[in-house]
Amino acid sequence: MRLLLIGESCTDIYHYGVCTRLCPDAPVPVFESKKINKNAGMAKNVEMNIRSISNNVNIDIITNPNWKEIKKTRYVDQKTNHMFLRLDENDDKYGRLDIELLKTLNFESYDAVIISDYNKGFITDEMLKLISDSHKLTFLDSKRKLSNWSRNFTFIKVNNIEYENSYDYLNKNNHNLIITKGPHGCIYKNDVYPVEKVEIKDTSGAGDTFLAALVVNYVKSGDTDESIRFANKCATIVVQKQGVATI
Repeated sequence: MRLLLIGESCTDIYHYGVCTRLCPDAPVPVFESKKINKNAGMAKNVEMNIRSISNNVNIDIITNPNWKEIKKTRYVDQKTNHMFLRLDENDDKYGRLDIELLKTLNFESYDAVIISDYNKGFITDEMLKLISDSHKLTFLDSKRKLSNWSRNFTFIKVNNIEYENSYDYLNKNNHNLIITKGPHGCIYKNDVYPVEKVEIKDTSGAGDTFLAALVVNYVKSGDTDESIRFANKCATIVVQKQGVATI
């Protein structure tokens, strides 16, 4: 299996600790960090999930080269898993993908093309249309408002908020749209795919896991129903883990 993955990446950092007192000069909790977890996030998290799901995969990833400098840091109570603060650094430095590079790619040499678009400016609407027109099997996970540029993607995955943001367009256009709904599973062509009820520790990165599992299973089987059920199962596993986790 050979896959092409395009999208923004960052470094996810989790500080797990405790708050046992208030600051003496302000009514704010004093956070004491006990453990730090770091991992590659966003598109790189999709990549890691794909590799953890399938041993027989070759992935080419096109992402912002400075992704290690772009950090999303969470401060989390280690007992309750309550997040006190999220700090984003260098969020304005994703850069812009060179469209001329895309035009030189041999898209048909890949079994599928995956877009993990966090709408940070790295990919433009023009690029997304070019990608969707260049391959017969394309998967899109995007934070931006959908429009005519998205009509040729094979599958589009959105969550509830993303669906509402693009409702006017989606209501008038047919798509192979998969709407993920957290603990309520997902919807595809008016069919509901439920998930097992579990204790949820962290939903961060669950969409990346869902996308990775969907792609791997669909490329192998060509069965949409089976692939969605498998993606649900994988996402259910990672939400029971702390932080941005892989399957």
